[in-house]
Order: sequence, then structure tokens, then C-alpha cells
Amino acid sequence: PVRAARLLAWSSAMAEVLGLERPSSDDDPWVQALAGNRLLPGMDSYAMCYGGHQFGNWAGQLGDGRALGLGEWVAPDGQHWEMQLKGAGMTPYSRGADGRAVLRSSLREYLCSEAMHALGVPTTRALSLIATGEEVVRDMFYDGHPEAEPGAIVCRVAPSFLRFGSFELPASRGDTGLLQALIEYTVRTHEPAFASADAIDIAGWYREVCARTARLMVAWMRVGFVHGVMNTDNMSIHGLTIDYGPYGWLEPYDLDFTPNTTDAQGRRYAFGRQPGIAQWNLAALGQALTHAGVAVDVLQQSLNHYGEVFHAEYGRVFADKLGLHSLTHDDPLLLDLFRCMARHETDYCLSFRLLAELPLAQAPEGEALQHYLDVMAPAFYTTQAQQGESRDAWQAWFKDYRARVEQDAGDAAARQARMQAVNPLYVPRNYLAHQAIEAMSAGDAEPLARLQQVLSKPYEAQPGCEAYAQRRPDWARDKAGCSALSYSS
Repeated sequence: PVRAARLLAWSSAMAEVLGLERPSSDDDPWVQALAGNRLLPGMDSYAMCYGGHQFGNWAGQLGDGRALGLGEWVAPDGQHWEMQLKGAGMTPYSRGADGRAVLRSSLREYLCSEAMHALGVPTTRALSLIATGEEVVRDMFYDGHPEAEPGAIVCRVAPSFLRFGSFELPASRGDTGLLQALIEYTVRTHEPAFASADAIDIAGWYREVCARTARLMVAWMRVGFVHGVMNTDNMSIHGLTIDYGPYGWLEPYDLDFTPNTTDAQGRRYAFGRQPGIAQWNLAALGQALTHAGVAVDVLQQSLNHYGEVFHAEYGRVFADKLGLHSLTHDDPLLLDLFRCMARHETDYCLSFRLLAELPLAQAPEGEALQHYLDVMAPAFYTTQAQQGESRDAWQAWFKDYRARVEQDAGDAAARQARMQAVNPLYVPRNYLAHQAIEAMSAGDAEPLARLQQVLSKPYEAQPGCEAYAQRRPDWARDKAGCSALSYSS
């Protein structure tokens, strides 16, 4: 048990789904349960055990034991939700670690889980953030200087927390009986469409996992999310974003950006590599499923479906982002836009949001071109994007974009509305989360509450919230926790 459980944050949106009310005090039995201090009637706790590939290498059993399930909660609508504590302490699978978590990582997971849900990105959810009243020692920068930090526990919620690595571990140990039992449980419980009275369609289920993972990758690319540590134990069989560690948001457009300092050299999990890594991880899952007796060529056909779904969904989503009726994943218009953004250090999310405001009734020439550039100016990290060759490159792209929009011949207001519905104005940038962490560490919960409120409506311009819709400030460019982070939590 922790010494002094205190409720720091509560997701009213998730609580409403579960049919729960916010605890009235820190002595409430629910606060104590969500801190790992007690079980409520009907709760049946269990520790998670799984394995996985880390940075492309098989790592065997993983985890520090802090993924602790409280059981399944049946919501008023009959849906089952698994409730899991992260940071509640040691379990039989701790491998010697303490199983605790620090406030900074717990707050980031709580905040981003709910923000991603509001963005329309498939994700695990978060119910609560609890302070433990104890300190946790972590070496944040892995430089031999550990420090004591305030501890915290997040309660996260999902249909299940089964990962690719959940299936890899028994397969790696040759425990086909456990593997087959886990597959049968998973499909009959969560994917009954692939189960009959006497058989499980493993290949069909795997094909669906591939498809939903493809859609998840497109959703990440749509909003500029970078997971940072896409190991196979951090991939959900439900196609959900899971395990928010050193994640980040693409700010200046850069396909090689990774927020994970551990990945700084190899950049295996950089923004532009995420779709390919997801496919690699699916192949690892498929390899595990061969131990259940499914033919390799059958599973390969299911895996091939990943690319088909990804390319089709990517074209559809980015057509919406540009307000066009159709687009292919490799359309020159889109690729040229990315080249402009990369060459001129342009903010990813703001760029797409501002494109909806371009004065397309006018050709981008003379004063009109300057108007175009002025509209886009809030997305430029330097003034060079409005000068010289940069100005010429943007002018050429504006002309091509204007011509494509005219070719579509759609209603201007409808186009703008469609673009604003998929291009967020507010995203949980790392520097915003860092400010909330610093305030919470000093005992001020208001910045987190305010930030969470703004992020609950990411596509709507909210009066007085302009500060949340700005590109990363210069002071945050190289500040620890505001751009790149370690995985120490």
C-alpha cells in the first residue's frame, strides 16, 4: 500500500462511460482502490505477464510488474472494461524492479490517453491520477544521477490489455497449450465473429488485427503522434494506442523525429517509420501464431492486408485533411507539401489547420501571395519560409493546391468544415504537458485541469485558449521533457 493516496485528476468522460461518480474525498474507498491500497467487493486483481521484441530483438519476459488488473467492470450499457493500475507496486513479475511510477510519466499517460480519445484516435483510456505521497527514485537521463521524484498511479481502462507480446511469450517457450488457450479466450471473448461452436478462425482474426493496426497508424500520422517505443509488447491486439511512455508530437515536420532519447541514434521508431514498424510487429505476432498450427502462407495473406488497408485509409484521411474529394497515398500534391514543410521547418498540425483559411479565391501572386504566407506564418518556426527560394517553393505549391481545389469544384464552406473536423487545433504537445507536470509537482492541479478541458474539444476554437494552439516556443526546443524524453518512469 502507498502512504497517502490523493486524487489529483479524474476523467469525467471515462467515468460517465463506466457509470461512476467522482470520489468526494481522498478517504473514499474508490480512491484507495485506485491507489492499490484495497480491493472493492467483486474486484479480482491479477498481474500481467508478457514478453516482446524490444528495438527488433527478442527480449523474453518484460515488465517491471506494475501493470496490475483490478478486474473487469461492467458498464451500464453492458460493455466490459478492464481496469488496470500502472505504478501500484511489485508483483510476481517485477523482475526485481519496484513496480512504482513517477508523477511526470503518470500525468503524461493520463493526459494523453484522454486527449487521444477526443482526437478520435483509438486508445486505451484513463480514469484517474492518484498521488502516492511517496517518492520514487529514477535516473531520468540514464546518466548516473538518480533523483527522488513524487510517485503517482494512473488507472487506465480498455476492453483488454492483451498485446502482441502476450502471444509471443508462450510461443517462445513452446507452451502451445497456453498459446492456444489464450487465442481461444481472446477470440471468443473479444472477437466472437471469428469463432464457431467448434473452431476458431485464427487467420481471419489476425487479418482483422492487421487491418485495425493499419487504421491506427493512419490515425497517428493524421494528428502527428509519435509513440516513441513501438516494441511488440506495446502493441494492442485491439488496435489501440497503448503504453504512453516517451511519446511526442511532430512539431517541425521531420520524418526522422523521435521523442525517445534511447532511440536517438537508430531512430527505429521515428515518425515516418511507424507504419513500417507496425507491419514488422504484426509479422512477429504472426510468427507466434504459427505455433498454434496456422500455415505461414495463410497468415502471410492476412499480413498483406495491412498494406492494402493502410494505403487506402491514408489516401482517404489525407484527402480530408486537404479538403479534397480524393487523394492517393503517394499523390505528388501531398509529397510536395511535405517537402515544403520539411525544408522550411513548418509545424505539422498548425500547417494543416491553417490551410483551411487560405484565400483560395485569389491566385497566389503579388499581394495575394503575401496574404497566403501571412495565413501560414503561425506555423513557421523561422522567417525563412517567407523569403527567397522558400517563398518560391510555397508559391508553387499554393498554385497546385488551388488548382486541385478548383478541379474538385466543391462548396468552399463544406471543404473548410471537413478540414477542420480532422485537423486538430489543440494537441497535447510535450511542452504543455511539461508545464502541467511542473505545476502539479508544486501542488497546483489547475493547469492540468485546464489543459485537459481544452484538449477535450481539440477541433473547436475555444475563446481565451490561443496559448494552447501555438507552435512550440523557442525556450522549449531543447529543454528536457519538452521535446525528447527518456523512458525512465
